[in-house]
Amino acid sequence: MATIQVDIVSAEGEIHSGEATMVFVPAKMGEIGIAPRHAPLLTALNPGEVRVLDTEGKEHFFYITGGMLEVQPHLVTVLADTALRGEQLDEAAALAAQLEAEQALEGASEETDIARAQQELAEARARYRAAQKLKGGR
Repeated sequence: MATIQVDIVSAEGEIHSGEATMVFVPAKMGEIGIAPRHAPLLTALNPGEVRVLDTEGKEHFFYITGGMLEVQPHLVTVLADTALRGEQLDEAAALAAQLEAEQALEGASEETDIARAQQELAEARARYRAAQKLKGGR
């Protein structure tokens, strides 16, 4: 079975490193699936979930707030702004952050405030969706 090395890192350090048969990431234009021997690629990532299917068929789940993805034929590197393992996600905290971000967006007045509030809301919504999926049986 062909495999690909997957490294997920953030400013806090290495989050995951291991062999996989498939990786799914939230790219700017939509979710991308990466298999071994994928064509080289460099793209920005949206907030959302990263799923890594290991060589034993187990799915590993991570939440990122955005970053960059580099794909080489035998290596996938996720350079995340911030990353959490799936088991670190707290659904209640994610919902509270989403509500707070929605309120900040309503109160924003200047263009820079609105853009920042929209980004925070997108991250909070992605985190909450990821937490819900994990709670739902992943």
